[in-house]
Amino acid sequence: MAGTSALPAGGPGGIVRAMRQDNRDDGFLRDIWYFALPAHGLKPGAVTTKTLLGEPVLIGRAKTGEVFALRDVCPHRGIPLSDGHFDGVEVECCYHGWRFAPDGRCTAIPSLTAEQDMVVDKIRVRRYPAVDRHGGVWVYMAADPNSTAEPAIEPPSLPEVTDRRPGLVERIIFPCHVDHAVIGLMDPAHGPFVHKSWWWRSTRSIHEKAKRFGPSDYGFAMLRHQPSSNSAAYRILGGAPTTEIRFRLPGVRVEDIEIGRHRVCGLTAVTPVDATTTEVHHLVFWTMPWLTPLKPVLAPFVKRFLQQDRDIVERQQRGLIHEPKLMLINDADMQAKWYFRLKKAYAAWRADGTPFENPVRETTLRWRS
Repeated sequence: MAGTSALPAGGPGGIVRAMRQDNRDDGFLRDIWYFALPAHGLKPGAVTTKTLLGEPVLIGRAKTGEVFALRDVCPHRGIPLSDGHFDGVEVECCYHGWRFAPDGRCTAIPSLTAEQDMVVDKIRVRRYPAVDRHGGVWVYMAADPNSTAEPAIEPPSLPEVTDRRPGLVERIIFPCHVDHAVIGLMDPAHGPFVHKSWWWRSTRSIHEKAKRFGPSDYGFAMLRHQPSSNSAAYRILGGAPTTEIRFRLPGVRVEDIEIGRHRVCGLTAVTPVDATTTEVHHLVFWTMPWLTPLKPVLAPFVKRFLQQDRDIVERQQRGLIHEPKLMLINDADMQAKWYFRLKKAYAAWRADGTPFENPVRETTLRWRS
């Protein structure tokens, strides 16, 4: 069929096989930064535990305010470090009291006697580079678990408005592989069907659209434009808003809206928990003071919007268990095609040094929605 391309049974499986890193076949990009959690929820002296890409990760904030991330497994007897105690300086294992600094070095083994000669600080827990940036704690998931090299790329650079505390934060779990979550969220044609509502769109509002796209940092952008006339939610902002929507690997979508001198920015971060579970965070930042009192009204709409995306993906899983051959069409699915091409190019760069080349070229895409 002209203008279509097929995905292997179950979706991204062929891409997964082409992306094998460190003998893993899970379809996750590594050597890249992932959004782990909203930064404001991690107070000084606190720790939390997350599963990222199937790996147990302890994330904490020292008394000094710096964030850190360690493998959440004590190297002595394997108990989670998150079951222990953090005093704002070091993590203490609850089993035998071994202590670890935020850089992963072991600092103390209480059972050692004075005459026992052991270089304690040679023992290390895996450390993941972590930064507090743009409203979130970002963790760098290296392909080599023993690597001490600096991250291959910088964390995402987002609009300046994201340096303030977000006005809205929502979190939701999608019961699917990260690929289906990402391409579902970026799909431009599902709105009138999945998000059918008086405040967004309906099947009666479908009309042809044309948007200009171009390459951006490890991704692509829908270049700045006025929102579609059937996107009623933008009307609450007043004025004549313009928006630019950018996507960046591994799963970061940023919508940057300008209304005169004011700014609204929506950050959607898609992070794999494991092969069948994906965590989605949606943060909204703004400079208009009058939006803040409306938070109790806005939050249910944002939550409902994400829940609709989550529900359709859950339904999709009932079909995917039969391993159908899937297809992507032009132009409505072009962003999904770019996503898989970007993943493949990035994985090849990290696996064998093939120079990363962004496959996206400036073009106009047309679809009806």
